[in-house]
Amino acid sequence: MKHSATSSELAPQPEVARASWPLPEPTLTYFPNARFAISDRDLDSGAYPEIPGGSVVVDESDPESGHRGHVPVLLDRCVEILAPALTRPGAILVDGTLGAGGHAERFLTQFPELRLIGLDRDPRALEIAGARLAPFADRITLVHTRYDGIADALDEAGCATTDSIDGVLLDLGVSSMQLDQVERGFSYSKDAPLDMRMDTDAPLTAADILNTYDRKELTDILRRFGEEKFAHRIAGFIVERRQQAQLTTTGELVEIIYKGIPAPARRTGGHPAKRTFQALRIAVNAELDSLSEALPAALAALRPGGRIAVMAYQSLEDRIVKTTFAEATASRSPEGLPVELPGYEPEFSAIIRGAERADAQEIERNPRSAPVRLRALQRVTRGNPRRGGKN
Repeated sequence: MKHSATSSELAPQPEVARASWPLPEPTLTYFPNARFAISDRDLDSGAYPEIPGGSVVVDESDPESGHRGHVPVLLDRCVEILAPALTRPGAILVDGTLGAGGHAERFLTQFPELRLIGLDRDPRALEIAGARLAPFADRITLVHTRYDGIADALDEAGCATTDSIDGVLLDLGVSSMQLDQVERGFSYSKDAPLDMRMDTDAPLTAADILNTYDRKELTDILRRFGEEKFAHRIAGFIVERRQQAQLTTTGELVEIIYKGIPAPARRTGGHPAKRTFQALRIAVNAELDSLSEALPAALAALRPGGRIAVMAYQSLEDRIVKTTFAEATASRSPEGLPVELPGYEPEFSAIIRGAERADAQEIERNPRSAPVRLRALQRVTRGNPRRGGKN
């Protein structure tokens, strides 16, 4: 989903919700911004939280609302990578993580005959992106689904699920738009309900996990999805705290994390809450399972010459992308043969070697691009039915 950043000249920010109750002093000592600071991901998409008596401000490109320097991550590079596959009349691009529509708008503008199929699990994102992309309404199809629903989305758009599209773009992770909406509970810098659902229609919330999973299950989530080495301690404090009262807010969780991580460890490695919040968000939204299913479906949908670009922001996601891409670019001939068997050549070739990182200029202009890992492939052959491929 769209990760973006702003220039140094920012429009005045709307008032955002404050914590409804005071956090304990020890918590505020280490997390001084737990109630007041705007997240480093907040100043970008132009999609602000609703405020009492106010409205949602959207579409930073609208001169009436003030241009805020919105820069999607690696925008120019993504266009450069995917452009060779999008030049034919009627080319189709699937933006599997539509978000606020920043990348999509650029592609639709630069390629006047391009058709775009935009996917997002967040109904609010589809509303905002739909408004932003209204000038291209005759060339877009927006679908409410996770990116592992790409096959159904293609079917809904009238496309075959194999060998039918020219490009795929995936910008993984939580969107800045979702972080901006304080009530969604994604950010540890604001007190908010423990929600963390990317799809607001989904049943499972972070509060459900924290209040019903046992200590072993909580520990497993924090270790697997957050790589949190103090997972067992934090899980223990969660279970202890909920015996007194159900956990309901992110501020309460921040307080527990403060207690669960020893003081020396809290002073290194960035914000101590980031790993726990990441783990809960991934668990709530089944992000890694979704990605594991989405990538093969996306690769199968590409026609020969089609390209895919994927941006990952943390190691768990990137590991899945790296493994899937390595398999896609490997020879399908039996090992030990001195020659490549006809029809068993790799179906894909790497466009860039390994993972590409943002350069210093990009990071200076757009700090959010610092952790990104970009990988890209091009399809070179059709699938081979004898080896499980698609025709």
